Amino acid sequence: MPEADLILTGARVRTLDPERPEATAVAVRDGLIAAVGDASDVRDWRGPGTETVDLTGATLTPGLVDSHSHPVWGLEMSDGLDLSAVRDLDQLRAALAGAERTGGWIVAWGLDHNAFGGRPLDRALIDEAVAGAPAFIRLYDGHSALAGSAALQAAGITGPRTFTQRSEIVCDAEGRPTGHLVEHAAMDLVGAAAPRASYADRRARLGELLSAMAATGLTGAHVMDLGGDCLELLAAAEETGDLPVRLLLAPWCMPGTDAEALAGLVALQQESGRLWRVGGVKFFMDGTVEGGTAWLEHADCHGQGTEAFWPDPVAYTEAVRHLHAAGVRTATHAIGDAAVRHVLDSVESLGASGRLRHRVEHIETVPEDQITRFAELGVIASMQPPHTAYTRADHTDEWSKRLGDERAARAWRCRDLRDAGAVLALGSDWPIAHYDARQVLATARAPRGAAESGRALTGLMSLEGCTTHAAVAAGEQGVSGRIVPGLRADLTAFGLDPVAAPADEVAEAPVRLTVTGGKITHRG
Repeated sequence: MPEADLILTGARVRTLDPERPEATAVAVRDGLIAAVGDASDVRDWRGPGTETVDLTGATLTPGLVDSHSHPVWGLEMSDGLDLSAVRDLDQLRAALAGAERTGGWIVAWGLDHNAFGGRPLDRALIDEAVAGAPAFIRLYDGHSALAGSAALQAAGITGPRTFTQRSEIVCDAEGRPTGHLVEHAAMDLVGAAAPRASYADRRARLGELLSAMAATGLTGAHVMDLGGDCLELLAAAEETGDLPVRLLLAPWCMPGTDAEALAGLVALQQESGRLWRVGGVKFFMDGTVEGGTAWLEHADCHGQGTEAFWPDPVAYTEAVRHLHAAGVRTATHAIGDAAVRHVLDSVESLGASGRLRHRVEHIETVPEDQITRFAELGVIASMQPPHTAYTRADHTDEWSKRLGDERAARAWRCRDLRDAGAVLALGSDWPIAHYDARQVLATARAPRGAAESGRALTGLMSLEGCTTHAAVAAGEQGVSGRIVPGLRADLTAFGLDPVAAPADEVAEAPVRLTVTGGKITHRG
């Protein structure tokens, strides 16, 4: 064979290729796997320009992929004060009182719904702590926020409004805004008034973030958004070198999208760079359980959750059908059982041509009859095991209390989906949860909170969720997900075996090497 650019030797290579499950050496050339073999083959691959990396003691796997992430939009979502460690209202007020102002504002993110102790979200809970400053707090779910009185005033919000999507400015009995903003359209009103980081700052942060992701073993991410100047940022980043993480982007299709806008989404599929491309469209069928906007077959304990994010669910189905006919893959956010059922029904209406082309994101609580339909219809499941950390085993958390014990017992049924034969891609949903790929692998094998009583994935299933099954979810199983000659040279080397090692050790596993597109992006 021609001289290799890179040779990795000495590791236990888990290829995930049924034809050759294991090896000890891999050669890379021109960004692709050139050869897979053993130590005796290395001499034939090496030339004067070859870099050889000794990975003795490591386990080399196909490159890890986060199947649901927001590395560009997340720069805005994670701007300001990180409140993810806040556990109660006193801690929240203390954090806000000492918060740094940006342009006179207090902007914060990552706040757990449980911090309010069951109280309704209201600006009165924070106004004194922020001492008159405009305050905008994004809750951890990314679908709700709390704005202080000054922030509402700055955004010109004085009462309820009507939106084309299922969104709400929550108001009291007198019609005055409480500061609780539900779903994107309402949140964006205040977000647009709040200060925003400069383009230069976001470009720098994007590079730092992607490098940090690569350091956890990530070689790729399915990016579930595309808005604003995202494409400009990515193009600018590639002017100075290759991205450390390969990105597959899906722009949003929201309620009210007309034929012209659908044509624009189809046209966007042609956009690409060296290590990023647009591939698919993202929908929302509901919101979140904690926010009261998950679409459920039966209302939650507050009488909420009986409406879809698309006021006319039939319009959603028609949009999916239009994109499918144009050859565009779709991914739909569906957390509640009614939302999941509607997506499955919509894909079923496409017939056999819909198999392995459409996916459902999150799937937090579903009954048995829906589990089997994923495999039957070829609908891909995409789930985020780290989200289980926001719940509690005793069901005293907001997610569990809203659903009640019966539905909370059906939390994050990853193993049931796999056992039923479904394709199951795994991810983090950063910044909703940390992007660390090792945490995704670990929590898939040791779910937390309400999901603790369920059956966990095996080590191999967990790895497949970030490799072979992630490739199927992207429609890229012919070019990635396995260590096979001719496929992409996206590789991750761990200091232990992520399949055999205990889950808690995988969570802290040394990442010896990350390779994306044949180039080393991280050395541990």
